[in-house]
Amino acid sequence: MPTNIIMPALELAQETGKVVHWLKHPGDAVQKGEPIVEIETDKVTVEIEAPAAGVLRDVTAHEGDVVPVGQTIAVILAAGETGAGASALAVMPAANAAATGAVPTPPVAINASAGAVKASPLARKIAEQHGVDLARVKTASGRIEKADVLAYVESQKAPSAGDGRAGRLVAASPKARRLAAERGLDISALRGSGPGGAVLTADVPASARPAVSAPAAPSVRPVGAPGVGTVWRIMAERMTTSWTTAPHFYLVREVNVSRLVSWLDKARKQTGAHITYTDLLVKLVAAALSQHPRVNASWKDGTIAQNADINIGLAVAIDDGLVVPVVHRADTLRLAEIAARREDVVSRAQAGKLRPADIQGGGFTISNLGMYGVDAFNAIVNPPQAAILAVGRIADRVVALNGQPAVQPTMVLTLSCDHRTLDGARGAQFLGALAELIEEPLALLV
Repeated sequence: MPTNIIMPALELAQETGKVVHWLKHPGDAVQKGEPIVEIETDKVTVEIEAPAAGVLRDVTAHEGDVVPVGQTIAVILAAGETGAGASALAVMPAANAAATGAVPTPPVAINASAGAVKASPLARKIAEQHGVDLARVKTASGRIEKADVLAYVESQKAPSAGDGRAGRLVAASPKARRLAAERGLDISALRGSGPGGAVLTADVPASARPAVSAPAAPSVRPVGAPGVGTVWRIMAERMTTSWTTAPHFYLVREVNVSRLVSWLDKARKQTGAHITYTDLLVKLVAAALSQHPRVNASWKDGTIAQNADINIGLAVAIDDGLVVPVVHRADTLRLAEIAARREDVVSRAQAGKLRPADIQGGGFTISNLGMYGVDAFNAIVNPPQAAILAVGRIADRVVALNGQPAVQPTMVLTLSCDHRTLDGARGAQFLGALAELIEEPLALLV
């Protein structure tokens, strides 16, 4: 039967994806695992691989289209098959999920009862409090979030008099509703490009139109190549959301890295690999996370969710902004394997060739600016993760050693935490365990 190619969910909070470029065209033969289309998400542009071998047909999403997660954008037909069996709104079956690295999204329930409606636990709780029938709340993605319920409640409370759209609930993604509210825009006044006219993130103007005439603003020329401004804007929006919704607090620790420097030299000689301080930190952070699993958690739908695996993200600067590829199951990898993985994902991130699996599943992030000569800095938590480690440069500093002043190589670590998931004591215990491992790496052997 035809194999559907769907818009995958590459990130936890992703609702839509943008088709950037088709690498294959209708009628082209494709092989399983061959890149066929580039998709842009809030974080990065990735190549989606073919889930099966055959001929590409029925391409319904064109370059530049913004498509809800779970919607079919094309099909692959085997020899002798026709496209009649493929549904334009079908979602990827579980058997194909592993092939693309995407998270399967349940189909949208139409005319379903409230029990069959897809909604977050927080959305259900708020709906129950306000007596809202979830079956009446319509969204573009098919999953109801807190913002959708609140918008429905408001629409029932205060319909606009004299407006032909008064009292009508406007279908919109939660992110589009949030952006419209932040920018002072009436969501009902926007023209949506999603299914059924739903308002998507791309439909929300960058700013509200001034109510009165104002002096013309000086023209500003975009920096860099076309598209850079958009990617940077999306990154800015995500960081603003994290900064304004996650209650941050910071823990700072200066550590002696004399033994870490020696370990790096020995590791390079023993493995022959190009091992870096970042690789050593990934190994040590993974060990500390295994001792303090609460730090390896996320804030989702108003509750704490424990991550099963230790997957560490690495903040990587690229021309367009910032991406966070992931070293999966870092606690099970040898140093040489971590170095190979880090080198692979960083090079592909800089080339714009990350795969969906490369950015999925991160539970903790390391941001290292030591190579830029930065002594210390406070990083913004990468949602929905609980914490991020900011790493400064290694520098000779005067410290107390056996009661006497001595010059030693040290490094400043700053742990940024989301207070909804972590408290000061748990964060301090984790940072203390990591500092001990850095100052005495041989403790890994115990």
